Amino acid sequence: MTPEGTPEDLVRAARAVGVSDSRLLDAVRSIPRADFVPVEEAASSYRDTPVPLPHGQVTTQPSLIAMMVAALGLTGDEHVLEVGTGYGWQTALLARLAASVVSVERYPDLAEEARLRLAAQGVGNAEVVVGDGTLGVPAPAPYDAVIVCAAFPQVPEPLVEQLRGGGRLVQPIGRGGQEYVELYERGACGLVRLRTVAVARFVRLYGAHGYDER
Repeated sequence: MTPEGTPEDLVRAARAVGVSDSRLLDAVRSIPRADFVPVEEAASSYRDTPVPLPHGQVTTQPSLIAMMVAALGLTGDEHVLEVGTGYGWQTALLARLAASVVSVERYPDLAEEARLRLAAQGVGNAEVVVGDGTLGVPAPAPYDAVIVCAAFPQVPEPLVEQLRGGGRLVQPIGRGGQEYVELYERGACGLVRLRTVAVARFVRLYGAHGYDER
């Protein structure tokens, strides 16, 4: 199925919401979102809209992804934790902008799809693991930045513990459906809220330090 539009449409959408980081805009331009959505959704891959995924999940809107990634202020040397891989387009953006990425996905089939799609794009500095995102991935911690792609009323404590001092964390804060995407920095006494990045709708964050999946 031939996509409608081009990656430049997503670049324009990102610029329209205030994203100006040239490295990030170049990544949006050069990493084909069409290769990171289900084949039946390829036609809409360059619209600035979410795309449905298996298990009732959805991708994040591209311009919102750009806003959240931009808020991390990545310079190229960072070790990043991503919670919620989906099919891996945001993972690929992070891998382009940082030194390394660990992405945790709770659905094994989504994780495998993401691995295949990242490999097809030659992304070699991103590891996708299956697990409970609210627990983070302790072994390679601490992380310089953490990005969470599902909503909960508070930041899970393991993610705070795995973030280095001075590191940044972005997460939608709310109950799922209407959230404030907040940017934090880890200070001497825990997280310090810096600003609200956006208001948006996200799926819920499930896990030991999130919502009970039952």
